[in-house]
Amino acid sequence: MDLDRSFVIREGDLRILNPFDDDKLAALGRAIRLRPDDTLLDLCSGKGELLCTWSRTHGVRGTGVDLSTVFTAAARRRAVELAVADRVRFVHDDAAGYVHPEKVDVAACVGATWIGGGVVGTIDILARALRPGGMLLVGEPYWRREPPDQETVAACHATARDDFDDLPGLIRRVQAHGWDVVEMVLADQDSWDRYAAAHWLTLRRWLDAHPDDDLAEGFRQELTEDPVQHVRYRREYLGWGVFALLQR
Repeated sequence: MDLDRSFVIREGDLRILNPFDDDKLAALGRAIRLRPDDTLLDLCSGKGELLCTWSRTHGVRGTGVDLSTVFTAAARRRAVELAVADRVRFVHDDAAGYVHPEKVDVAACVGATWIGGGVVGTIDILARALRPGGMLLVGEPYWRREPPDQETVAACHATARDDFDDLPGLIRRVQAHGWDVVEMVLADQDSWDRYAAAHWLTLRRWLDAHPDDDLAEGFRQELTEDPVQHVRYRREYLGWGVFALLQR
């Protein structure tokens, strides 16, 4: 049970595995008014940057769950680096089926709503671990602009236009499921650039070091095509944000 090797390579030295930078992650922690000793569950926690930095800054405690052994190990190292290993722990497991032993103040899935088949199903997964009155954090793409054709849709990692809502539609979908949107922090084009372009440098350096690897041909094609798709399509049409929810 592990993530595909190509995904692990692509993420390289990134600490935040979505189009957020350090400032936006910190802004989100402030926006939701975290308190010392709040408990968090972070599903698909990646390299643990959310839990580790929020534990250092706000004094929260929590558990991160991720399918990748490489990311889980990196998260544990980050906890030691930031001197919060006594307050956070990281579990290698399938987040979709993970059962947390106690209810938490904040349950998060920041950028991996595939675990629930979409944002509504992921809300239901997170809600199982939430104490009464607790908060959910969900990271999700949305259309910044209406995609004009299927080529744009496919370049934005979707199979159909209806895979994503526009921003008002996403908020309405959450509300219709019985939750209030009480805060949000959105990616911008610069944070998208920082996330996307970091992949290109990682792939080029990996290709230089591993020209005969089985993944080399696919990565070479990706490095040729992805920068064009990003600047032509994704940075113009695809938004992304983290939304804080409270149940009605």
